[in-house]
Amino acid sequence: MKQDHLFLGLGLAMLMGVSGAAAAAGDTIRGQELYQSMCMSCHSIDYNGVGPAHKGLFGRKAGSHADYLYSPAVKSSNIVWTDKTLDKWLSNPEKLIPGQKMGFMVPDAKDRADLIAYLKKEAGREEKP
Repeated sequence: MKQDHLFLGLGLAMLMGVSGAAAAAGDTIRGQELYQSMCMSCHSIDYNGVGPAHKGLFGRKAGSHADYLYSPAVKSSNIVWTDKTLDKWLSNPEKLIPGQKMGFMVPDAKDRADLIAYLKKEAGREEKP
């Protein structure tokens, strides 16, 4: 009987660990909904708008997307877009790069994780020539 409880406890612990890891990685479906409601008034995956296109975002140096006029602060930054730098950017762009021109923040960590998961899926890594 004790052994049954041990296996049940281990099974539950493993299940909770898997669901916790999935939550930490972000929900791409919810991220798409957030992107559409929060980001698309300025951004697109494929084309520049008020803000730069997000296609090839991961691994790209901030301020380096072709055909977009970035602020001098972003162009001169040494930021490379990763999960970690995007999380910092979305939580407070001005704190990460003072003088930038994005006037929008995503204060909720879960929202940021979901947006980043969606961007990672849809925008992907920058293709090197």
